[in-house]
Amino acid sequence: MRIQSGIEGFDELVQGGLVPERVYLLSGPPGSGKTTFGMQFLAQGATFGEVGLYVSLLESPQNIINDMSNYSLNVATLIKMKKLLFADLGPRMEYGYMDDLHEVISSDYDVSHASVEGEAPSPAMVFKEIAAYVQEYNVKRLVIDSVSAIRFSTKDRISEEKEMGRFIRNLKQLGCTTILLSEMTDPSAYSTEQFASHGVMFLHNFLYGKKMTRALQIIKMRGTKHDCNMMQLEFTEKGLKVSSYLE
Repeated sequence: MRIQSGIEGFDELVQGGLVPERVYLLSGPPGSGKTTFGMQFLAQGATFGEVGLYVSLLESPQNIINDMSNYSLNVATLIKMKKLLFADLGPRMEYGYMDDLHEVISSDYDVSHASVEGEAPSPAMVFKEIAAYVQEYNVKRLVIDSVSAIRFSTKDRISEEKEMGRFIRNLKQLGCTTILLSEMTDPSAYSTEQFASHGVMFLHNFLYGKKMTRALQIIKMRGTKHDCNMMQLEFTEKGLKVSSYLE
C-alpha cells in the first residue's frame, strides 16, 4: 500500500508513493522548498479525510499559513474543517517576558515545568506534545519543522545523537506517516536522522551554470526502488513539481 505525497512527479519516483506509517527525512538549505513540500503532503491527505498536523519548532504557524495561502492548496478551508492542524512547540518566551513574569509570580511558585526564555524544547518534550495531538485528533500525517531545532538542545554530542535516535524510534510507534524537515546542507554528512529514518530526501538549491536551480534527490527509501539522480524541481501555483533529470 502506498499513499500519495501531493507532489506532482514525485510518486512516480518511489513506486507510486510513500509507505504509510513510516518516518522520512527531508533535508535541504534555506529556500529549497522544505516547508512547501511538507504542506503539500499534509494538504493531500487532508483533502481525502486524513488529519494532518504541522509541528512548528522555529517559525510562527501563522506565518507559514500566510505563505502557503499563495498556493492553491485550500489551506484555509482545510483548517476550518479541522483536517489540517498546526502546533507551535518552539520557544514561547518573548524578549522581556520573564522579567515581567517575576513581578507577578511569588518566589515559591513551582516553575519547574516552564522553559527558560529562548530555550529550545527537548526531543522528549516535543514527542510528548505530539503524541497527545495524534491521540486526540487521530492524526495520520505529521510534519515536524524542524528537527534541527531540537537536535542541539542537549549538552554534548553523544547525548544529542542518542536523543535523536530515541525520538525517531518513538515517532515510528505513533501510527503516522511522518516527514521530518532538516536544515542539513550536506547529504554526505551522515547523521542519526539519516540512519534511523525509513527514507531520506534532499532538496538542492544551487547555482547551475548562470542561474539558480532547485533539484530533488532521493538518497534512501527502504523497500522501494528509486533513482538517486537529481531531478529538476520547480515552484508552481500548486506548489512543488518534480520534472525531468537535471542535465
